[in-house]
Amino acid sequence: MTFTLRPPAVPLVTVDPYFNVWSSNDHLFDDHTHHWTFQQGGTAGIHGMMGMIRIDGKAWRFMGKLPQTEHGEEQDYLQQVALTVDPLNTIYTFEGAGITLQVEFMTPLLLDNLDILSRPASYITFDVWSNDGNLHDVQIYFDVTGEWCVHEPTQQVNWSRVNLGGRFESMKMGSLDQPILGRKGDDTRIDWGYLHLVVSDTYYGETVIHSMDIRRTWMEQGSLPKKDDTQMPRSVEGDCPVMAAVLDFGMVTSEKKSDFLVLAYDDIVSIEYFHQQLPGYWKRDGLTMGQMLLLAIREYPTIKKACARFNKKLKEKATKLGGDKYRDMVSLAYRQAIAAHKLVLDEKGDLLFLSKENNSNGCIGTVDISYPSAPLFLLYNPALVKGMMRPIFCYARSDEWPFDFAPHDVGTYPIANGQVYGENAVENQMPIEECGNILIMMTAVCLAEGKTQFAEENWDLLTQWAKYLRRNGLDPGHQLCTDDFAGHLAHNANLSIKAIIGVGSYGILCGLLGKAEEKEDYLHHAQLMAREWEEMADDNDHFKLTFDQSGTWSLKYNLIWDNLFSLNLFSDEVKQKEVNYYLARKNRYGTPLDSRQTYTKADWLVWAAALAEREEDRLSLIEPLWHFLNETEDRVPFTDWYDTKTAKRLNFKNRSVVGGLFILLLTRDWIKN
Repeated sequence: MTFTLRPPAVPLVTVDPYFNVWSSNDHLFDDHTHHWTFQQGGTAGIHGMMGMIRIDGKAWRFMGKLPQTEHGEEQDYLQQVALTVDPLNTIYTFEGAGITLQVEFMTPLLLDNLDILSRPASYITFDVWSNDGNLHDVQIYFDVTGEWCVHEPTQQVNWSRVNLGGRFESMKMGSLDQPILGRKGDDTRIDWGYLHLVVSDTYYGETVIHSMDIRRTWMEQGSLPKKDDTQMPRSVEGDCPVMAAVLDFGMVTSEKKSDFLVLAYDDIVSIEYFHQQLPGYWKRDGLTMGQMLLLAIREYPTIKKACARFNKKLKEKATKLGGDKYRDMVSLAYRQAIAAHKLVLDEKGDLLFLSKENNSNGCIGTVDISYPSAPLFLLYNPALVKGMMRPIFCYARSDEWPFDFAPHDVGTYPIANGQVYGENAVENQMPIEECGNILIMMTAVCLAEGKTQFAEENWDLLTQWAKYLRRNGLDPGHQLCTDDFAGHLAHNANLSIKAIIGVGSYGILCGLLGKAEEKEDYLHHAQLMAREWEEMADDNDHFKLTFDQSGTWSLKYNLIWDNLFSLNLFSDEVKQKEVNYYLARKNRYGTPLDSRQTYTKADWLVWAAALAEREEDRLSLIEPLWHFLNETEDRVPFTDWYDTKTAKRLNFKNRSVVGGLFILLLTRDWIKN
């Protein structure tokens, strides 16, 4: 039987935490498109796009919503017949009135090309052809609203046009006040900078910046106002301004005609990093917005081919390893994981790849968000993992950090001036968690790159944190781990595994740096810790959640690095015993995180599955996650925290941790080689 995933939400424009728009419906025309923070029933977070097609004089809707007429009538829409979500592209296919229309949203987040990755530009491509053997006269209307550049609908916007040189022109729109970096937090939309819309000149028809009322005018009359609206500034609520374009394809035959638009967002300044304001990486050599837009247009054919090659290669590899369902899941996760970050350079010219802890607390550069997302970036560009860790080392070395363990974060997005989590109270920290995460990520980066310079630059802190784990890690005290929603826990067996592997990781790093005695010492100590762990955690047919509670259990997802690093601190029997127990505890939508609740974490579920030696066991543990995505009633961007019996989302959406789904690809790639 062939399955087709119904995503809970569909990625459309996915560039960074602010420039990030989705559809949460079965059909692209069912409702407004929206920013990931959108709450059902509200207006804040609607980031509207309208798409209509005129076929032989009659207009049909294919994207967005129009207000009903005074008689309660809605505009006809083309039938949506297919939806494909690839790693870099989302493609909708529509049919009606003798025409097939494909609408492709492409954000070229190519991890091996940081110039293209960092450009705040996304493409919408329209392909049309006749499917009934007849000629048809076709025009396409597209608009984007001022809602994209405000936090609240009450805010006012301005607009203008920019000549890009030659035949290209950009329409742009931005808030009146322009409070650059003036807003931080989780449930926020950007309200500074400018949204741009550029039309390719292949089938260029007409463009205008005007009231949203022009949608119905074009639908009924087929024309746009000749001049831009001058009634500005004004708020986006009520008489919302839009930037609109019409592509005139003329007479269409069975031979496909194609054209594209570019949506881009110039945030002017992206991040405040220890009191320095940093622009996006793409601006590092003085590139202007206009120049970037021209590059985006001119390089479109090359970029489109590169995206197609990447999609094909990743999907083939994922299918071979985990089947069609695993392919679907990593395709849905790819853009989401990357677009939860912003790429900038520090004052030394080093990469900073700063995450936003979406739909949790809005922290920036969170270590235990970087840790689960790392497999994706280790696969395609380990330099970005260094960019995640660099801010933590910088902050931990400052006078502002009072503890001898690793920090949790460096601020609240987009302000990275120092940790905010738990108000820096010691009882609210994650000492074992974050020390282990950093040591494991550093080891992974050094092994992936075959270089040790980054470890050498930060050897003082790595040594300090390795000693901390050695002293405190075997039997963790009453503290939080990354699964902080479950509360404080003492004697956490899975957290102990992280500490043990962290100690072993430091041993590996010592070996890479030629420190033979230290290597032997730390690896031997990690082995002793692992042996003691097995005795403390053993509970007959599985291992405990906490050392002091028999009859409990948990996903020991941290074990996967024992395999990846070939440490072999824990026996194969330990891992197989755990996998067998996970299979026995599996519900309709997956195996719970532990014995306390029926909820699970998507990233950790796949990490646990990656421990399985047998393919049928891996698939049996992973496939319930596909069913959750396909059946949940919570139509939000890929959540990582949900109930395994009801498919209800507990919290979280659009988080970078879904990069953890790539652990299976990383495991097979590293162990194979």
